[in-house]
Amino acid sequence: MKKRMNQSVAAAYLGEHSSVFLFVSILFMMGVIFGAIIVNSMSLGQKEALFYYLSQFFSQVANGKTESSSELFLQSLLHNSKFIALMWVLGISIIGLPVILILLFIKGMVVGFTVGFLVSQMGWKGFAFAFVSILPQNIIIIPVFIVMAAVSIVFSFKMISRQFTKKYSQPIVPIFWRYVLFLAAAVVLLALASGMEAYLSPGFMKAIANKIN
Repeated sequence: MKKRMNQSVAAAYLGEHSSVFLFVSILFMMGVIFGAIIVNSMSLGQKEALFYYLSQFFSQVANGKTESSSELFLQSLLHNSKFIALMWVLGISIIGLPVILILLFIKGMVVGFTVGFLVSQMGWKGFAFAFVSILPQNIIIIPVFIVMAAVSIVFSFKMISRQFTKKYSQPIVPIFWRYVLFLAAAVVLLALASGMEAYLSPGFMKAIANKIN
């Protein structure tokens, strides 16, 4: 019964704010497309310089000269958690709404640029490397970022309504604690994604890097 109630509450929340979720999803995809376009606008010299460093990285991966899985896990979790926490804080600050959108767009742009560059320089091998190194953890990370951005925007709108209108009578404390729970759930999911990135992806990356070299 409790599980059904939680599902109905989540469905109601998603339905009520579906336009926000749709908007941030489209914004993220625009970032991905823009990142891929940047690859095509780079000069030959820029591509060669970047590919040189990428080749060095492939050699390190193939030879097993990468950081330990525990270090990779902590770095990934810290990086992604800081990103999410920044969105969360910006949602509280009211004036941080535009920055949330910029952060999500940049995240999409980074993903699009990374995949686009690998594919443009290495063809199917680049696609295979992107598939094993980027896709597994981002199956979780990207939806978490999109949901967190949407939730932060919704909370920011509620704070603005409470600040500048007298009609908003819903108590802010329950809304705030729900907002805290969203952050906690996001960190848990990011920990799962970081575990995949640290303990699952390196083995696949090494296999692909050995074929590339």
